[in-house]
Amino acid sequence: MRIIAGTWRGRKLVTVPGVGTRPTADRVREAVFSRLASRYSLAGIGVLDLFAGTGALGIEALSRGAADLVSVERNRRAARVLLENLRACDAAGKAEVVVEDALRALDVLARRGRRFHGVFIDPPYGGGLLASTIEALDRLDVLIGGGWVSAESSRDEELPQRIGRLVAVRSDVYGDTRVTLYELTGKGD
Repeated sequence: MRIIAGTWRGRKLVTVPGVGTRPTADRVREAVFSRLASRYSLAGIGVLDLFAGTGALGIEALSRGAADLVSVERNRRAARVLLENLRACDAAGKAEVVVEDALRALDVLARRGRRFHGVFIDPPYGGGLLASTIEALDRLDVLIGGGWVSAESSRDEELPQRIGRLVAVRSDVYGDTRVTLYELTGKGD
């Protein structure tokens, strides 16, 4: 696994040993960031990476110009690898790692007043976590107006067109992976 573009282009990332995590493949990350670049700017934004695993999505966002990152990963072993990857990219000063369940972490971040322009969600497939996490993002108001959510699921899991104020603007399938891009509509500044 490597960083595809930006400041740290070509930098290799450590993966978590075993099968407990499923890193986003390079070609899927490349497609995700191509889709994001066609609609939004990453320059100077705050990004949240839920179910972060190795941190590849969040670190890629930092490499491409995001200003700061909060990565949430409940597995301590994966969180150690994530921290190692952040240090290897000299990104530790731009990132916070929260070792916690994603829904609990969202609640804490909301109480702290943290808001983000973009959110990556890549939970374990088939566990029912994706829709409930998107619902929590909307309910807790952690997205800034015009913000986006990139939600990764198995190719067979189709998400609702609308979840609260979040509206699906694109859904693409890459091999076994479906990536659905949501955009915040309505309130939220």
